[in-house]
Amino acid sequence: MKHILIMDDEIEVGNFFRHLLEEKGLQVSVATNKNDFSTLISEITFNLALIDLKLPDSNGIELLKLLKNSQPNCKAIIMTGYSTVKTAVEALKNGANDYIEKPFDDLDQLEKTLDKHLNIEPIANQEETNQLASKLGFIIGQNKEMNELAKLAEKIAKKNINILIEGETGTGKEVLANFIHNVSLRYNQPFIRINCGAIPETLLESELFGHEKGAFTGAVKLKKGIFEIANNGTLFLDEIGEASLGIQVQLLRVLETGEYYRVGGESVRKTNTRIIAATNRDLAKSVEEKTFREDLLYRLDVVKLNLPPLRKRREDLELYLKFFLKKVNASHLSFSQECLDIMRNYEWPGNVRELFNIVKRAVALMDEDESIITPTFLPEKILHNSGQQPELQYSEDDLESYLSNWTRHILTMWDRNKDIQLDDVLYSVKELEKQVGRSFVLKSLKNHVGDRKKTADSLKITPRQLKYLLNEKGKV
Repeated sequence: MKHILIMDDEIEVGNFFRHLLEEKGLQVSVATNKNDFSTLISEITFNLALIDLKLPDSNGIELLKLLKNSQPNCKAIIMTGYSTVKTAVEALKNGANDYIEKPFDDLDQLEKTLDKHLNIEPIANQEETNQLASKLGFIIGQNKEMNELAKLAEKIAKKNINILIEGETGTGKEVLANFIHNVSLRYNQPFIRINCGAIPETLLESELFGHEKGAFTGAVKLKKGIFEIANNGTLFLDEIGEASLGIQVQLLRVLETGEYYRVGGESVRKTNTRIIAATNRDLAKSVEEKTFREDLLYRLDVVKLNLPPLRKRREDLELYLKFFLKKVNASHLSFSQECLDIMRNYEWPGNVRELFNIVKRAVALMDEDESIITPTFLPEKILHNSGQQPELQYSEDDLESYLSNWTRHILTMWDRNKDIQLDDVLYSVKELEKQVGRSFVLKSLKNHVGDRKKTADSLKITPRQLKYLLNEKGKV
């Protein structure tokens, strides 16, 4: 028989759950203070614990940690009021499986939540969730931070709360938002994205809230807004930090009341749209600078998810490459080990988006009879910034080899009947000039047995130029 622990200082709550759960054939123990709780978890093995967040002599997170230290396999649900939802989310990060809000108005939903965690009804297989994530392009991989992020995202997805996603440009914030939508209870409703920074304020207002016919010049017919179209679904507000203060005021009203007006309209409209917002800016700093409303940030930041940059999840680089190759119908291609080593040493300032563009570029440059993507197909900036540029030694043979490889590389780009980035070509020319100059310096330096003054005089250059050509401009 499964054993359930109820931790709440209100005796009525304990009696309520005892009656509800014993009818299901479950054994129930009730604690009303920290001492009772500690005694029970030391004497009895529990399958599930329901822990109130606010207690007179302790708090739910403290007791959750005690439970997890004593019985790590026991599932835990935090009980909270709406005003403490943010703290409940903190509990999820500390090992809680779920949280439920007081008062328990929807008994059917409460029973479904309890049954799910007691495995009375089959729960979704974790492998299915991982497959869905991969299908959507949300690569979880082996990275510890991404795994913790995915677990938290899945836990909060089924809650009707707003989410703020932070991360650098190109980290995949929209992909994460889409994943949350697809594992939420709204998965069969619309998921709509809008970039707050890409649309002028006057047009953004109309896009979000719609407008009545004749509301402004050009409004020749009624237009439904995104809040109306996305009703019961999810609205992803990308680059929320770029929204004007005027738009922020209207968004605040929707988040607080679920109400809005069409532009030019007089009747109040209702929406049940869930908001997931994203930004690459520090919104707390924007609040200090008076460019973002503090009350709106409070409403959006119920749950904050931080997407790590690609440079912090290099161990999953190959997973991304395989996914992107499949996405562009090039699964038959693969990257050479040398390519992988170079890309692992690159900092990826453009993150996952930059990686996808590089995959598309490499596939476009490949001939039909080629199957291995070599460093030849990588942009010069990656070769340069990863420290993988070829270094010439003192032998004259190296110059000949370098010129041969450089010519082959340029002619390869020339012969392709596809678009080439001119910056890559010009970068190669600059590298040629630098490497040829250095080779002649090295040859002369060898002829003068390392005497730098004689070498500089023979080449009709200054010692400073000599140092520069030897790439020693930073040395004393």
